[in-house]
Amino acid sequence: MSDLASILDRTPVSRIDDVRARMQEIDGALPNTDGVACFNKLYLAVTTNVIASEQAGVFSAGPFLTTMDVAFGNLYFAALKQMVAGAAPPRAWAPLFAARSRRDVAPLQFALAGMNAHINRDLPVALVETFTTLGIEMSRPSLQAADYDRVNDVLVQTEAAVAADYFTPLMKTLDRDFDGVEDVAANWSVREARAAAWTNGAALWHLRAFTTLARDFVDTLDGIVGFAGRGLLLPTG
Repeated sequence: MSDLASILDRTPVSRIDDVRARMQEIDGALPNTDGVACFNKLYLAVTTNVIASEQAGVFSAGPFLTTMDVAFGNLYFAALKQMVAGAAPPRAWAPLFAARSRRDVAPLQFALAGMNAHINRDLPVALVETFTTLGIEMSRPSLQAADYDRVNDVLVQTEAAVAADYFTPLMKTLDRDFDGVEDVAANWSVREARAAAWTNGAALWHLRAFTTLARDFVDTLDGIVGFAGRGLLLPTG
């Protein structure tokens, strides 16, 4: 059994600290040049900073963010489990998993492709699961929506820091010129992606009583996000 498989055998998890712990283990199990590692590195940094912000009293909606982050992380782990088992992952994740060993794709592209899959496909699903678990109506304005929006600042700051500390040095280590990476990055906006995820989550929330329609909605979203992911992974090296 691979190291990654043994790590994922201890998922899903029920605590945010365990989400971070599994990602730390994944970080240690994969080489830096692996496309999944590039995304995991960014996701780990984001999770660490969100936990720190919560401990600092930045958020005000009680257990909302913690509950959402656990549901959100478990969707990532589930996709990885499918990859390791050789099963077909959600189509949103398929481009990253298929391209993870390529050397004509910049590390930052891998990270953005993972963010695309996780935010645009997984986050709406995690939002519905979270509001259902907490027994709270998904609405805006609300304390939960305000905390959701506050995470954007943490994400933007983390992206910039990880790019400076990890992606740029790694590109230099690979000794490759990635022409057009700036154009790819310019087409990505975490704020816009999370705003769209909230809207799609709200639509899915109102569809939750219509099982078939809700499943079709997620399936359609899955395909669209996968299409976008392939565009983020076009060769630049």
